[in-house]
Amino acid sequence: MPSKIFTVTTDSGVPKYKQLINSLYQSIENGDVHIGDQLPSINSICKEFSLSRDTVLVAFNELKARGVISSVPGKGYYLESNITQLKHKVFLLFEEFNVFKELLFNSFLESLKGLATVDIYFHHFNERVFKELIENNNGKYTSYVIMPAKFKDPYAILKQLPQDKVFILDQTNTTLKKHYPAVYQNFEKDIFNALTSGLDLLKKYKKMYLVYPGGKEPKGQMTGFKKFAKLHSKEWQFDVISSLKGHVIQKTEVYIVPNDHDMVRLVKEANANQYKIGEELGIISYNDTPLKEVVADGITVISTDFKEMGELLAEMVLGGEKDLIQNKCELIRRRSL
Repeated sequence: MPSKIFTVTTDSGVPKYKQLINSLYQSIENGDVHIGDQLPSINSICKEFSLSRDTVLVAFNELKARGVISSVPGKGYYLESNITQLKHKVFLLFEEFNVFKELLFNSFLESLKGLATVDIYFHHFNERVFKELIENNNGKYTSYVIMPAKFKDPYAILKQLPQDKVFILDQTNTTLKKHYPAVYQNFEKDIFNALTSGLDLLKKYKKMYLVYPGGKEPKGQMTGFKKFAKLHSKEWQFDVISSLKGHVIQKTEVYIVPNDHDMVRLVKEANANQYKIGEELGIISYNDTPLKEVVADGITVISTDFKEMGELLAEMVLGGEKDLIQNKCELIRRRSL
């Protein structure tokens, strides 16, 4: 009699042993199998899906290692874990960990309300590490939350994962939007709107710089800045520089600095030159943290709401929604502008 618990297809790019694992998880979620139920024998699964005994044993051994199933000598295999433990097991892949990612992570965990376990990984903007982490964890989780950063073609790597289990976080692109739900930032729109909302504060300055190293920073930051510069070219001078190293700051200039090291450097140089921050020299940072509320009597920031981003992501994972949600962003006004 055919098994309703396991399914394997020949046209899938997912290895067959992982298909067995994934289909058992799906059967648990659907209520087709319960704790204590005996599973189909290895021989019957081999026969039904034309699999080798080694393939099925690899799947069963992995399920045993995770505590999902147990075996009784001479009798067979049984479902061991309870449903809630398997309901949501999240693979969370960040590019790096910093203060605002910690705010996002803590908000995500809190919003899951104990209904999921989360394993966090980091690819550190290394595509090889990104690829290895995806490949090594395929089939081990019920949800995959991915920060793909600026990789050229992340979909080529992500498509090996079950499409309905993947959620994109922070940066996305046209291809990823076609395949996966996301809670993301629109960096081009965000910087343009933020600067527009601060026109009354910017008018005291003569020249505006974007410090854009171009490694980790989203391309949309550059695009949005240039769009704003083109619209206001008669009011201010604009320039994009890759680094503050060797650059001489002057009065009546305002700097947009995505990197916190550059923010600190500007504060130090302003103090050394006795420039009044927020009057003679403007500083706009990216991504708000509690520390920026007090540095130099308050650093103006362009920032998304990381707490809200974590909450929206948790709702999406728990509810299985398949939306594309652009997280809000604003210019938070403080003394530095």
